[in-house]
Amino acid sequence: MSGPRLLILDGNVAAIRAKLNAAVGYDSGTGYAYMLRRLDAAVECEILRPADGPVALPGGAALGDYDGCVMTGSALNVYDGGPSIERQIQLLSAVLAAGVPLFGSCWGLQVAVVAAGGRVEANAKGREFGFARRIALTAAGRAHPMYAGKPSVFEAPTIHRDAVTALPAGATALATNEMGIQAAAFTVGSATVWGVQYHPEYDHIDVAAVARRYGQALVADGTFTDSAALEAYAQELTQLQTDPTNSALTFRHGLGPAMTEETLRRLEISNWLVQVVAPRVQRHD
Repeated sequence: MSGPRLLILDGNVAAIRAKLNAAVGYDSGTGYAYMLRRLDAAVECEILRPADGPVALPGGAALGDYDGCVMTGSALNVYDGGPSIERQIQLLSAVLAAGVPLFGSCWGLQVAVVAAGGRVEANAKGREFGFARRIALTAAGRAHPMYAGKPSVFEAPTIHRDAVTALPAGATALATNEMGIQAAAFTVGSATVWGVQYHPEYDHIDVAAVARRYGQALVADGTFTDSAALEAYAQELTQLQTDPTNSALTFRHGLGPAMTEETLRRLEISNWLVQVVAPRVQRHD
């Protein structure tokens, strides 16, 4: 049996991808591909970057040829509109119309929600940055296969200032915290959508890199008191990258097993690969 063939939709524009490359050595789409291959070495990934302009599938492939699609985070705001955003909504709508299952991280969830008729707005409670706290599974979430094996309350890497304020018809909220909806599941035609507002694909170093990239914006909105505090935070996350169970730092940042254990941190995606993608691979074979 061949490995899963996955389509990655990178939500960032070229300028942001260049900054990510400079900071950590990979952009959002490539980083997602690295993570997927760590979960399953047989995964075949193809990356499209629709924010930059019209895209074409490689080698004459059709959307329906893919076993699954993931959509990355993005520095864009879906309610701003414009070609970079409209192309992504249209492409994701086509993916779902082709019956391809989707896993969306942050921006990926937001675009899927808008494509399916829901609403995303600037979060009136402000920015959620670093680690989302006290994410609690709903009753539906505790029973959903995306969260099989996940603690009922957990932390997760997060970087966003928008919120899903209205889910599409038939959608189910799977997790929430005081900042809003943190995960949802719904169907569009024959396509299933699993989406989270946080970033299970992120390592600590990814959050550190974004903290440095946002810089003064995080000081201006009160996330950090000054640039020195921001840099100290980034350095601590860099240390957690190599020593994720460091007791002093996990205590300081309030991190439990869902952050200290990589398997738990990425469980939503690995469950998607097993529960949704693998059966489709078998049907294609």
